[in-house]
Amino acid sequence: MFGNTEAITVEMAKLALDAASLRHQAISHNIANANSPGFAPARVSFEEQMGAARAALREGAPVEHAMLAGVQPVLTRGAPVLDTDRTALLDMEVADMAQNTVQYEALLKALGKHMAILGAAINEGKR
Repeated sequence: MFGNTEAITVEMAKLALDAASLRHQAISHNIANANSPGFAPARVSFEEQMGAARAALREGAPVEHAMLAGVQPVLTRGAPVLDTDRTALLDMEVADMAQNTVQYEALLKALGKHMAILGAAINEGKR
């Protein structure tokens, strides 16, 4: 049971890091093309899928890899940006980039601490 939970925790962190990485690429693309006529910004859909997997865990579903089988970050395109909205789009994308950077760094830090705890358990608390 513990080993399965451990594997799911690491897998969820990996998926979240993949989504944050894809989101960073999409935001970069949006910033680079914000002034292009007819540009449709890219978005990443992921949190809803992960939320469904977490809800299944809360409802008492057994912890298993199958619950994450369909969870993948998905890149989608929005509606083309109007000329009058280009400045607002650029401002929002820069803010989204900052938020995504903080989330990515938090995920890395949490995963690092998780691995440090596992390392301490493996080494019986010895350094």
